Amino acid sequence: MRSGATFQTARDRVLGEESLAERDRRLAHELAAGVLRQRARLDRLFSLATTDSRLHDILRLGAYQLRALARVPAYAAVSTSVELAREAAGEPAARFVNQALRRLARAGSGELGAGETHAPWLVARWRTHFGNEATDRLLAWNDSKPRLTLQLARWDATLLSRRLKEAGYGVREAPFGAGLQVTAPSSLLPARLPGYAEGGFIVQDPAHALLCRYAAIPRGALVYDACAAPGGKAVTLERLGARVVAGDARRDRIGRLAETARRAGVAIRIALADLLSAPFAAGTLDAVLVDSPCSATGTMARHPDARWRVAEGTIARAARRQLALLAAAAPLVKRGGLLIYATCSLEPEEDSEIVNEFLARHPAFARARPGAVPAELLTAEGDFQTLPQHHAVDGAYAARLVRTL
Repeated sequence: MRSGATFQTARDRVLGEESLAERDRRLAHELAAGVLRQRARLDRLFSLATTDSRLHDILRLGAYQLRALARVPAYAAVSTSVELAREAAGEPAARFVNQALRRLARAGSGELGAGETHAPWLVARWRTHFGNEATDRLLAWNDSKPRLTLQLARWDATLLSRRLKEAGYGVREAPFGAGLQVTAPSSLLPARLPGYAEGGFIVQDPAHALLCRYAAIPRGALVYDACAAPGGKAVTLERLGARVVAGDARRDRIGRLAETARRAGVAIRIALADLLSAPFAAGTLDAVLVDSPCSATGTMARHPDARWRVAEGTIARAARRQLALLAAAAPLVKRGGLLIYATCSLEPEEDSEIVNEFLARHPAFARARPGAVPAELLTAEGDFQTLPQHHAVDGAYAARLVRTL
């Protein structure tokens, strides 16, 4: 991750090794994700500004085990960290880490302490937008372990539920009936669940499955999913009856998109294409889905690194690109066709404000009647919106627009 990989990519690359025992995979995942979520609180335990940067993550890992993982004995947390420090920076570093963590161990285990676990500017923004109580619930949600939700692919619900239970996993219906949640034991890698290799399911949060229902693309309609990787929405749209072309501008993401479609057994055409370069002729598509790159502030529980990747200027930069992508998609839609704009952001500058500005500039489009989703997931304007602090699912937004001229 220090080299630029996302948490999910790094996790799958490292923890997918067959040489690792399942217990070690689970512990490594818990340590990495926990340190990312609690980094700000962990850092307050040390004077990192004057500490060798090679030791920062080692100290965080040791402190997280001492303060948050009761099942790891203190002596083991300290000795492992000391060995890591010795390998990274030599014997003086090992002595420093030993002293720092022993002091922490003597102070007692338990709570990590008070203080925010997100960037102060982001918390202040949310308190202004959502209020203090809702923001506190959002922060708590982001700091919790995310639920793993599965959507059906090649298997039906009865078979998938039975196979998961036979393997020792708890299963329950996801919020709003949008999928099956794996409740216990917590799963490290979806690829190790029963049915993964057979294409029995895809992993998709209820919010994104519900978003596809909201889009209500007619059966048989030709839809271009313009920013499709890793492919969950494309699979769901195909299963709902659409004919899907899934594109993405990044070559490094096409392989994962193709693998998702192949495993799920859906008839999706895949294209390496940049929406800004008009990959289709004007007026030829029944629908276009612009699931736009965004700040991803609605998925910080699932992506614990996201809270540290978002800077104050990220939202404004993302909004400029989002408006450009939506404008590029508009000419591709035929008269009477649909343009679906979606993000996993909680920020109005990336959501409703983008749609309102687009509509002001493109009088040929208007908001269309939403598909069948619970009324509590609709805004006053009829857009789709889920908020983790209220709905216990990922944060997501979508607007359903129709070309009238």
